[in-house]
Amino acid sequence: MTCQRNDDTRLSRRAFLGTAAGAGAAAVGALGFPAIVKGQAETLRVGHLTPRTGFLGQLGDYGFKAAAMAVEEANTGGGVLGRKIELIAEDSVNPGVAVTKVQKLVERDKVLCLLGEISSASALAIAEQANRYKVPYINTGANSDELRGKNCNRYMFHVEGCNTMYTKTIGRWQQSKNLIKGAKWYMLTADYAFGHDLFRVSSRFLSENGGTVMANDMVPTNTPDYSSYILKIRQAKPDFVYINLAGSDQTTFLKQYREYGLTFPLAGGVMDTVPFWAAGIENLSGHWQSLWYHGLTLPASQAFTKRFWDKHGMPPDNQAWGDYVGVKILLQTMAETKSTEGAKWVAYFEKGATFDILKARKGSFRDWDHQLLQEMYVVKVKDKKDARDKWDIFEIVEPVPKANEPLELIQPTSSIQPPADPCLSSSSPSTSPTGSWSAPTSSSSPSASR
Repeated sequence: MTCQRNDDTRLSRRAFLGTAAGAGAAAVGALGFPAIVKGQAETLRVGHLTPRTGFLGQLGDYGFKAAAMAVEEANTGGGVLGRKIELIAEDSVNPGVAVTKVQKLVERDKVLCLLGEISSASALAIAEQANRYKVPYINTGANSDELRGKNCNRYMFHVEGCNTMYTKTIGRWQQSKNLIKGAKWYMLTADYAFGHDLFRVSSRFLSENGGTVMANDMVPTNTPDYSSYILKIRQAKPDFVYINLAGSDQTTFLKQYREYGLTFPLAGGVMDTVPFWAAGIENLSGHWQSLWYHGLTLPASQAFTKRFWDKHGMPPDNQAWGDYVGVKILLQTMAETKSTEGAKWVAYFEKGATFDILKARKGSFRDWDHQLLQEMYVVKVKDKKDARDKWDIFEIVEPVPKANEPLELIQPTSSIQPPADPCLSSSSPSTSPTGSWSAPTSSSSPSASR
């Protein structure tokens, strides 16, 4: 059962009901009104927030579709704790809107938990509210290491990988091929906190392993013309070009880089399949890192891909995987704890519960920074002649860490990224004498994308 809401809509409810008649009581209201279902008050409500419009809107839409599918599957199987699940979805757009939407979801809609997001700034804003209300929040798309470090709190958990995980996944492979030591790297970095964080992490890794970051150009979001940057790259003659970009900026740069005919190998700190699909396989090259890819041959992963493809006419991307798995984790937690109390869910997560995450190895949350321990993948761009369709752009090279290596291998260490005290398992998820945790301030919050 899914409700998609948009408080700005001006269509009358009478007109909406006339339009939606026959669509089914459990259908998502495409024009924004919640579905009307008998006994709706008896459902277990989950709040889903993610950008559905703007710079990250396409990624957010994949995430929403997958979360809704997970809820639909659960309800078809009888729900959990003898009750149906209701997903109430909101477009988070930016941090200010995200705060307002959380307050509505918790105070008016009475959701038990929050899930979603892609923007690191909005994720921090959501997390502060989740901490205030003592409502668990599962981040499925925001990458900033600081969300797991100084901005961590007791009620926020991360299915999405952090910037260090993405950097180490491709970095360890590059290191094994002797591509880093002595090489000159030219970076393009998104000029907001996500990019700043990713540059800090990736440049440190390359430098510590013998590489030289010869230049780093800061790029405003939604830059339409990369010609000046590409001409500087041509003149610099680096060994590698390393992009710390996100969303549609990845697409724009990849297309224009190919148009200029530069042959310096490409790499990057983060890769999302949706903007790479949008660029087209003819504009792609090299090896990248991926949190999940629909080409995985594991039966559970393939079954998820087939269900999503049958329903939406396209394969799921890594963001769809994150939101789907996030819902599945919540459902398992409700069932195993036999509870709807957020504090009990936090304790369950922190005690090392394991989850099927559609990968070869099960995942579990670290107790001190709440990052999901999991494998990632090195992927290689296919030759266009070998692609079965426009989405078949990668072949999987190897998992990282390998099957015989600890999952901690690609994680930040506590010495590099000390967490905030409320995130540590030594703290109990109970209220302070004043009735709430002292949430981190937003003054240094990650802004804009990822």
